[in-house]
Amino acid sequence: MELWYALVDLLPFDWAQPGSMYFMKNALLAVLVISPLFGVLSTMVVHSRMSFFSDALGHSAFTGMAIGAICGFNEPTWAAVLFAVVFALLFNLVRRRSALASDTVIGVFSSTAVALGIFLSTLGGRSFTKFNSLLVGDILSVSHGRIALLALILLAVVLLWVFALNQLTLSAVHPALADSRGVSLFAVEALFNCAVAVVVTLTMTWIGLLVINSMLILPGAMARNLAKNMRQYTLFSLLGAVIAGIAGLMVSYYIGASTGASITLMLAIFFAVTFAFRKKRL
Repeated sequence: MELWYALVDLLPFDWAQPGSMYFMKNALLAVLVISPLFGVLSTMVVHSRMSFFSDALGHSAFTGMAIGAICGFNEPTWAAVLFAVVFALLFNLVRRRSALASDTVIGVFSSTAVALGIFLSTLGGRSFTKFNSLLVGDILSVSHGRIALLALILLAVVLLWVFALNQLTLSAVHPALADSRGVSLFAVEALFNCAVAVVVTLTMTWIGLLVINSMLILPGAMARNLAKNMRQYTLFSLLGAVIAGIAGLMVSYYIGASTGASITLMLAIFFAVTFAFRKKRL
């Protein structure tokens, strides 16, 4: 971290002065890890047509946090991760065995998770206010350990993108063809769903539950407005996510707004601009 602080101290910002504002320097590093994480994952979410699934996972993560708090865990985040992974696997199983459309199954799971989360968080007259921080997030509170954990998850997501993107895309666009080519639809989708579950759960504390779904959709949606091939699609999604992340952090710091919401608005602006100048889509 000392090397990182030394590099940031060279930046021409008032918060980048040596020996001060370490929380802002940590937040910048977190953004540089989280942004490409969402940029890569967004290409898979958008391309596999699972945009609203991430929103349902956010609701399940909230329920997991409530369960962890009720059980008295010092770190309810891990209870949320476990619950979100189970939620993702159960969703995958029901979707495969049901004749209902995917969006209908997502709606069932999402509404159930929201209701269960609110029920548990207010059970016995408990106050819901202690969970308010999850709604908007606070990236300034990120720790060194969590940044390192997110860096490892970023590496895992990149490996997933390299080895499973084609199978995931084929299973979403043409399941019968994917099955005929020996692609294990359940295994590929379960792996992807679990990856999204872990990312959403571990980052919602800093990004905010209300906008985290946008972070998984907008980079890929923006990139599809401009990209002519998969290489451009991934590159534009990554660059857009990183630039929006840095710009959103700066805006939130100087005007005193939520960082997650600021990043999302930057991505929304990028989407609007690229939509106006869009080329032939993938």
